[in-house]
Amino acid sequence: MDLDLTEEQEMLREAMAGLCADAAESVRALENDSRGFDDGFWSQLVAMGLTGLMIPEEHGGSAMGLLDATIVYEELGRSLVPSPHFVSSVVSAGVLQAGGSADQQAEWLPRIAAGEVILTPACLEPDNGTGPSGVQLAAVSDGDDVVLTGVKRHVAFASSADRLIVSAREPAGVSLFLVDPSATGVTLTQQLTVASDTQYRIDLEGVRVPTADRIGAPGTGWDTWHTAMLDAVVLVAAQAIGAAEASHTLATEYAKIRHQFDKPIGSFQSIGHYLADGIAAIDGGRVLVHQAAWTSDQGRDTATLAPMAKLFATQTCRDVAATTVQIHGGLGFTVECDAQLYFRRAKSWQLNWYDDTHLEDLIAAELLDGGA
Repeated sequence: MDLDLTEEQEMLREAMAGLCADAAESVRALENDSRGFDDGFWSQLVAMGLTGLMIPEEHGGSAMGLLDATIVYEELGRSLVPSPHFVSSVVSAGVLQAGGSADQQAEWLPRIAAGEVILTPACLEPDNGTGPSGVQLAAVSDGDDVVLTGVKRHVAFASSADRLIVSAREPAGVSLFLVDPSATGVTLTQQLTVASDTQYRIDLEGVRVPTADRIGAPGTGWDTWHTAMLDAVVLVAAQAIGAAEASHTLATEYAKIRHQFDKPIGSFQSIGHYLADGIAAIDGGRVLVHQAAWTSDQGRDTATLAPMAKLFATQTCRDVAATTVQIHGGLGFTVECDAQLYFRRAKSWQLNWYDDTHLEDLIAAELLDGGA
């Protein structure tokens, strides 16, 4: 694996870094906002072709590889600028590519690539895990329709979504459905989260969905979901590495300017060692993330590498961000200090999009019985 970025990839990083820097002021303003993202930033992502990041050219996308996408996501993590890009252009587009019919792909992928619509997954349920057994929302066939009843939580940017991708349990197993959030029986309630990002609880009470809006055959939903998630978790990992590096920079700069006993606190061995451990973990995590992305781009199996990358990168981000808060002392716990922004996002990334328990289950299954 060649770890050097190409000239085009370096240009992509620079362009993305500049775009995120221009939008950085929106981070605090959009916390707990009902919509949660800035139209100007979204329009610039569209103009750069990034809303079609990994969507095939035949559907109007940019057809970039996963390694290219990690570069974009490291910068998104570094800046913390919010957008529905991940839920729509990555996860939802990935689900449609993995399991959608030709008609569904033709209807939605070009519009996702153009930034005209936003799709978001509704998969997590109250008190249930992130694995297939956590999907218990009922789907009951009724003529040409399927009736959905149950609750989903932590649905990102649901108030802006044109469609929800809802996981539900049929007799055949887990299935995925395209659901109009304005349909009768759908109720959206905004949630306050540790990350202060835009998430919603979705209540579905007897929501009728045409069988034509099922993604794939009955019972194939989890395989489709997992296929899309193997690439998606690598980008969560990339985002976490970018955030960890930005957080580490905050800690390093503060350790240079904060003095105690007439010397910078960075000169104390304990602080210096914390910073050394942090940068070692960040660099190791980036290699793991890039290896997972490169392996996917080569068409090879990432059943172990992708969960490993997400598990290690999000833990690294959480640990580095916590150390940054501690190095800042009492200041680090205040809302005025950026250190707490990174810590809260780090914990959210660790809990969402396959939590640590499910990631460890996936890795252990590959080690012990080949994924069976």
